[in-house]
Amino acid sequence: MQDKKVTWLELFYDLLFAAAVSTATHVLLHVEKGEIYPEYFLKFVLIFIPIWWSWVGQTLFINRFGQDFLHQRIFTILQMLFVLIMTSSLSVDFDQYYLPFLIGYIGIRALTAIQYLVVRSLEEGDRKKVAQYLGTRFWIGIIISCFSILFDSWIRYSVLYAGIFVDIIVPFFGRKYLVKASSNTVHLLERFASLTLILFGESVISTLYVLQPQKGDWDSILFSIISFILIISMWWQYFENVEKKVDKSIQTPGQTIIYGHLFILMSLSMIAASIKLLFLNEVRYSFNLYFIFGSVLLYFITTTIVFHQYRFKQDRLKYYHLALFLGILATLFISNLIVEVSNIVIMGEMTLFFIIYAKLTTT
Repeated sequence: MQDKKVTWLELFYDLLFAAAVSTATHVLLHVEKGEIYPEYFLKFVLIFIPIWWSWVGQTLFINRFGQDFLHQRIFTILQMLFVLIMTSSLSVDFDQYYLPFLIGYIGIRALTAIQYLVVRSLEEGDRKKVAQYLGTRFWIGIIISCFSILFDSWIRYSVLYAGIFVDIIVPFFGRKYLVKASSNTVHLLERFASLTLILFGESVISTLYVLQPQKGDWDSILFSIISFILIISMWWQYFENVEKKVDKSIQTPGQTIIYGHLFILMSLSMIAASIKLLFLNEVRYSFNLYFIFGSVLLYFITTTIVFHQYRFKQDRLKYYHLALFLGILATLFISNLIVEVSNIVIMGEMTLFFIIYAKLTTT
């Protein structure tokens, strides 16, 4: 398992999910009366979670049991068809496209569960128990979500996400099996880093495209430059840690990496949306502050937690590092509340924070 490499089909698989995440991010750009209403944040989360979990489910199967065999390629390609169905149905008006969304999501999850049942006959010992457990228990959440089609209004969504929640916690209850057949840390980090990299491109760097500074519009040009430096600083901090500061020999079920990346990926989408909103200047100043500082805080906390467990002991951050980073964010936030500054200055402050974060966590 230590020599397990990401396949080209896996990378192709990621591209479809990057498109789905971009669609989810677009929900955060619905501005009304100078702010984004809470319902849009809720819709963003409710759209994002099944996208993330669908990708995670197949990724974890490949991590433990994947081989570049013909039948497994066929399973993955079939899943890609359901990903397309699910992605095409993502919309703020969820009710209108609920059925194709459900078909897409259930198709993805059912194919993953079937793969576990297929592979269990080829495995022995603890690996067979893991395949048996996951291949049977995942059907509980799938069946619950299927029953959502029988209801209308909020009850439909309650049943759908009850099934998704059950699906997500299945690995926690099966931890006694999973620790005996641990995930491949090298492959797992590479897979999540791969998706994160694509999201940097699709969800963050794409913000530079919408800026399109005109000739002589120096504010837009400066905003573009600062945005690019911000993105590079985030990229540097994340991938330098993955490449050089993480002990890939650690073998665990990988749940810190898996569930922590839900919030890393969500915060990337939120940061991407906040950059666009800062440039477009369509939301109130106070809302801008809370949104971008909250997004950066979420990214900082989750990347710190995810990497801490896997860092080499001599490279682990100390409590004074945590106090320093939180102190910088708190100082900038409070000062901006007291004295109103331009959006370019806010972007510069975020860029400065990530430069410091990258410098102190990668040297």
